[in-house]
Amino acid sequence: MAKVAAAAAFLLLCICEANAQTTPKERLTVGGYGEVALTRNFYNDSPYLYAKPSKYKDAPGHGRFDIPHAVIYIGYDFGKGWTMQSEIEFEHTGTGAALEREYEEAGEFEQEIEKGGEVELEQFWIQKSFLPQLNLRMGHIIVPVGGLNNSHEPLNFFTVYRPEGENTIFPSTWHDTGISLWGRAGAWRYEALMVAGLDGFMFNTDNFIKKGAGSPYEFKVANTYGFAARIDNYSVRNLRLSLSGYFGNTMHNTYPNDLHGEGLTYDKVRGPLGIGSFDFVYKGRRLTVRGNADYALLGDCAAISKAKAVRAANDSPYSSSPVGKAAYAAGIEAGYDILPWFNLRTDGQKLYVFGRGEAYNPYIPAEGQQSATYTQKVRIAAGINYMPVEQIAVKCEYSHRFLKSEYNPEPSISLGVAYMGFFNR
Repeated sequence: MAKVAAAAAFLLLCICEANAQTTPKERLTVGGYGEVALTRNFYNDSPYLYAKPSKYKDAPGHGRFDIPHAVIYIGYDFGKGWTMQSEIEFEHTGTGAALEREYEEAGEFEQEIEKGGEVELEQFWIQKSFLPQLNLRMGHIIVPVGGLNNSHEPLNFFTVYRPEGENTIFPSTWHDTGISLWGRAGAWRYEALMVAGLDGFMFNTDNFIKKGAGSPYEFKVANTYGFAARIDNYSVRNLRLSLSGYFGNTMHNTYPNDLHGEGLTYDKVRGPLGIGSFDFVYKGRRLTVRGNADYALLGDCAAISKAKAVRAANDSPYSSSPVGKAAYAAGIEAGYDILPWFNLRTDGQKLYVFGRGEAYNPYIPAEGQQSATYTQKVRIAAGINYMPVEQIAVKCEYSHRFLKSEYNPEPSISLGVAYMGFFNR
């Protein structure tokens, strides 16, 4: 009997040691996503394209090959409700500062200063889960305002590049440091966040608030704070309906803090920013439809434009282009899997034929501000997505961007391949 007990104890010890070796692997999550894009634009890339449109009507087009995003996920479950998630993103194959042409500044070449170059830590948070309905997340967090920021991975849209409207007017992917409270109960999911505020001096004509979440410093200035919220509903089968929004002041969120000194011109200016957004996804067996509608309103836009123009003259990272009082983006896309039509053995493969239409404007000026009608655009796209396996999509599309009648249309053809998945599942 003693020998049997000893043998059982030894076997139990071996099992415990085996579990101790395998459990950390089971708790580790590794994944990511990436995109490769090849594009031929049938319009010219001159910085005077919108200033002198008639001159460039028949000018030669240009091509671009790019890797917009390559991302690595690393997560770990520490147990007792504590988890960690990180997301490291490589943009456009590069690291360090990038040389860009500023079209709103007569095509000047500028060295774009980006925190950490073009390698970004998009997520790094530690989470404590108390209940499915109550989770506390602290660290660098995705701000899920709008459909794109909530679902920015490349298999969550049909186009080769990210949906153009939201990608133009909002930071994308919008990520910032703060605290998030979220949970899901039944058919409802909620999230509420407090994050570092946006910097109004980083806003501009062509992109509204897109660059406002960035920082040219080794830290993120947080003189002001932003508050965001999102609610998702899943009551209808295969359908998600969502509302999201943001509010925060955007002035004086600079370094050093400019609210101290004599004769301050803009000390009373706060630059309040409000955003409202609706988005939805329907994903059936063969039909997928996605849509969004976003509107943002910025107070004190004229004062911010004047103040940042002064700052721009001082070797600062800010541009002198004005920012408008409002911006909007609305779009819808639909794709249908036609592969079953051919009576082939598909083995999980899919072939979507899709179309997308969207309208957006990053610059709606306040009274007295200069106009910039070229910013108002409508874009249509059509093409195919072939998915040989669930985690990979080969994309091909034709797109056509329409501007006001005094400007030339902007057609293009793009080819892309993308993946998204977890490597240890």
